[in-house]
Amino acid sequence: MTGTGPHNPLSSRLRALRPAAFGADPSGERWERIKRSPNFSDGVFQNPVGARTRPSGGSMIEFAKIYFRKEARARRSPVGHVPLHATTLADLAKPPASGLRLTWMGHSSVLTEIDGRRVLFDPVWGERCSPFPFAGPKRLHPVPVSLAALGPVDVVVISHDHYDHLDLPSIRALASTDTIFAVPLGVGAHLEHWGVPADRLRELDWNESAEVAGLRLTATPARHFCGRGIRNQQHTLWASWAVAGPEHRVYHSGDTGYFPGFKDIGAEHGPFDATMIQIGAYSEYWPDIHMTPAEGMRAHLDLQGGEPSGAMLPIHWGTFNLAPHPWAEPGEGTVAAAAAEGARVALPRPGEPFEPTAASVPSELWWRAAATAPAQGWAASGDKGRGPEVAPTA
Repeated sequence: MTGTGPHNPLSSRLRALRPAAFGADPSGERWERIKRSPNFSDGVFQNPVGARTRPSGGSMIEFAKIYFRKEARARRSPVGHVPLHATTLADLAKPPASGLRLTWMGHSSVLTEIDGRRVLFDPVWGERCSPFPFAGPKRLHPVPVSLAALGPVDVVVISHDHYDHLDLPSIRALASTDTIFAVPLGVGAHLEHWGVPADRLRELDWNESAEVAGLRLTATPARHFCGRGIRNQQHTLWASWAVAGPEHRVYHSGDTGYFPGFKDIGAEHGPFDATMIQIGAYSEYWPDIHMTPAEGMRAHLDLQGGEPSGAMLPIHWGTFNLAPHPWAEPGEGTVAAAAAEGARVALPRPGEPFEPTAASVPSELWWRAAATAPAQGWAASGDKGRGPEVAPTA
């Protein structure tokens, strides 16, 4: 494959000049393993079903006009301060009564305490999801707690190598700890380049598992794509993750479009006590790689065998401006989808720990205080800005 392997002299010279945040290309045995993957063909990783990854041609021009329209831009960001949970560290100091607790830190970053262990999904503590500190989407709210104050983490799980999921400053900070990193195939090249020792990597292809601290972590399929540099070569895999402890099971979607494989994941690894599902940064211009709230709810139900069991935590919204939709729309859409299905959805403020199997989960529509109301007003939602009542998990 001309120009893509580790031995191309021109590629080697160009790699030496690129910013550290671009990461590193897979090479050596890692590259050989990628080529042997059943999910790698024609020189790239393949999706479980076909997917368009970005607008092109005329649709790109149309998208640009919509994206930069002044009135639309104003609605894509909060108009006030995003309310954060004020006592995160004090709350985390007490062990979860049920043995399972989730703390959404914003976007797709979730601290999961499961059966006495701590798993940190897609930690992004940086100010921008970009290779450059002076450009790119900027954080819309502070992180609820510093990474240093968070305390020991048993395993860090990465879904894929896009900047809003794999953050160089966060990885470098975590590299100085003893944590294990579970990553999709190929992503380990970036982490080693940034100082993570190879013996602390668990690099998995789809449907492969690793045992870490008594937890079973399985990389499961997703419908997305990868890439950090100028050229997107599709040489690192993207994944969702199923994590099983002795008593509890959780699922993190990473980034994905809807596809029938959620049913297979649920049948193999579920049902789950909680799912963390991407419901933001969607658009009609890339319908195959990010889910709408309605699609996210459909995925949650598929993962639970068609039943509205467990709790769904909506992720990948509220922290960065990455799509044309209004800032509050993913939250509103998730509430509507949950009400329609009778499903249990948790709506924590960033930094608010909750136990998915407890009698109640956070349900306040907190984003409304910081958002521009739609022209038709907010949908009816019960008393005092709270969401629809949903049945507790059996």
